[in-house]
Amino acid sequence: HKGLMASKDKTVDGLTQGIAYLFKKNKVDHIEGFGKIIDAGTVDVSGKKISTKNIVIATGSEVATLPGIDIDEKTIVSSTGALELSKVPGKLLVIGGGVIGLELGSVWRRLGSEVTVVEYLDHILPGMDGEVQKTAARVFKKQKMKFELGRKVTGVSKSKSGLKVQTEASKGGGEKELDADVVLVCIGRRPFTDGLGLGTAGVTTDKRG
Repeated sequence: HKGLMASKDKTVDGLTQGIAYLFKKNKVDHIEGFGKIIDAGTVDVSGKKISTKNIVIATGSEVATLPGIDIDEKTIVSSTGALELSKVPGKLLVIGGGVIGLELGSVWRRLGSEVTVVEYLDHILPGMDGEVQKTAARVFKKQKMKFELGRKVTGVSKSKSGLKVQTEASKGGGEKELDADVVLVCIGRRPFTDGLGLGTAGVTTDKRG
């Protein structure tokens, strides 16, 4: 586990340094801070105003969250926190049976975690070909990953012994409580637009953003 984390950190550092080098080589100014659009030609970066003719919005995405479940990146984690866990969790519960949740769940399962995946639909990998879904399910079950399909998580509470995860059938009813040491929230991503001042630049977002 420690070797895996060290390798990951080394790779991230290498990529970061590589980007910094390319910026310098191509005379791209790198200003650190939170950027907010003041008007169509001005960006405020942590109090410093920068005038420009064009603005490219490339803020990426952030983890989609569930109401009432606060991600602390310690015991209730996003995909980011799942890559930085200091030890292998005894029991890992993954909320969401999509690609990222299954991939991370599989990694921690192979490192020794008991992994349970809770998916709202009655199948994993929503949107993918049916045969791919079935084949993947067989592979993950062979790895001894457990699945709670057609269920939704309604809450997570903390206790001295760990986490208590409340679930029920997707259609309601059939309550079931599951134990976990770490909960990984992997229900998708959404555009990161909060606090960017998009309205002042005439940019509108849809209901998802």
